[in-house]
Amino acid sequence: MTFDLVFRARRVVTPDGEIETAVGVRDGRVVAIEPALDGDRVIALADDEVLLPGLVDTHVHVNDPGRSEWEGFETATLAAAAGGVTTIVDMPLNSLPPTVNVAALEVKRKTARGRVHTDVGFWGGIIPGNLPDLRGLHDAGVFGFKCFLLHSGVDEFPQVQPAEFTAALEELGSFDALAIVHAEDAHTVTDSLPDYAGFLASRPPAAETIAIEQVIETARRTGARAHVLHLSNAGALPVIAAAKRDGVRLTVETCPHYLTFTAEEIGDTATQFKCCPPIREAANREGLWRGLADGTIDLIASDHSPCTPDLKAGDFATAWGGIASLQLGLPAVWTQARQRGHALTDVVRWMASAPADQVGLTTKGRIAVGGDADFCVFAPDDAFVVDRTKLRHRNPVTPYHGRPLAGVVRQTWLHGQEITGTTPRGRLLTRGDA
Repeated sequence: MTFDLVFRARRVVTPDGEIETAVGVRDGRVVAIEPALDGDRVIALADDEVLLPGLVDTHVHVNDPGRSEWEGFETATLAAAAGGVTTIVDMPLNSLPPTVNVAALEVKRKTARGRVHTDVGFWGGIIPGNLPDLRGLHDAGVFGFKCFLLHSGVDEFPQVQPAEFTAALEELGSFDALAIVHAEDAHTVTDSLPDYAGFLASRPPAAETIAIEQVIETARRTGARAHVLHLSNAGALPVIAAAKRDGVRLTVETCPHYLTFTAEEIGDTATQFKCCPPIREAANREGLWRGLADGTIDLIASDHSPCTPDLKAGDFATAWGGIASLQLGLPAVWTQARQRGHALTDVVRWMASAPADQVGLTTKGRIAVGGDADFCVFAPDDAFVVDRTKLRHRNPVTPYHGRPLAGVVRQTWLHGQEITGTTPRGRLLTRGDA
């Protein structure tokens, strides 16, 4: 057997664990994993480097078209590649039009085509009145459907009421589609005061727990698949674990910022930390880590939600709620994970294979024969201090600026070709692509 490309490494993270081996690639796919391989081109990793599968980030707001000054497909995918991410799934809101019907999906795909440096898939949206559009979006290849149980932050993507949420899950259950939910209770969330304590109090843990209970009971009644986005409240984990034991078809994600930062370190003018739901106290952060360790939380996604610097200015009552972190997720999570005794195999499960499995991308998120030759060359013992001027997303606003992180992404490969930022080679994915 001949190979276009062979990687040789002392450390390769595979579904069977971390091993010393070589990985043979032909026509953009992994075709062999054996200790002694040779090929037309051989990449020998340095002794301090580990070959990881390309990460899969299923929660990214690209905002293009319509709000491309916030972010765009080229800048978002360059940031993803710089962070070892080779596949993203774009959220249906903050772009104009939002992806709530097939026509809007086609606008989104036309905007992205020829401009992406990673592979990109798309979520559809659930809003009041678009129930008849869901099956068409599903057939057109979206990976599932997002909805909000409170105001989304943009008026063109309204929240769904309980009866609309139930009807949507009944409809999605009829063709086994996935609902992904921003779960905060509209009646519990209040207006924020300008300081961080006031913002935190305005979105208490109970807001998440109440909404998650609604998601669980609706999924239980309808039999549909449901996914809780960006869990920040560790206090909801017992409810989630009980639902899973009962057979409710439920998955849950959390985000790097909830696993990294704590409320105690956020100053009253540090609006770069504002996100919804909010970053909570240190004890809560440790609860989220325990939820990852025991499997109650299934995966980690960035919730990359950038905006222009002027929208992040002001105070915690008025600033845009979203954290730009697409490039930094892997080192941020690894920095915290290693301190708690976790291995790179755990991080790969949370940030590559589990997200790929959730959206049905069977050739993504793992180094395995038959899989896409998507790789991240990672130096886990190297370190750096985050400099916002070196980030690839469009607007250099991030709470990570000045923070030391462990782990450096040295190369990212997509379909057997290194991503250099010169020629966009990413593909637009549809549900079921393998």
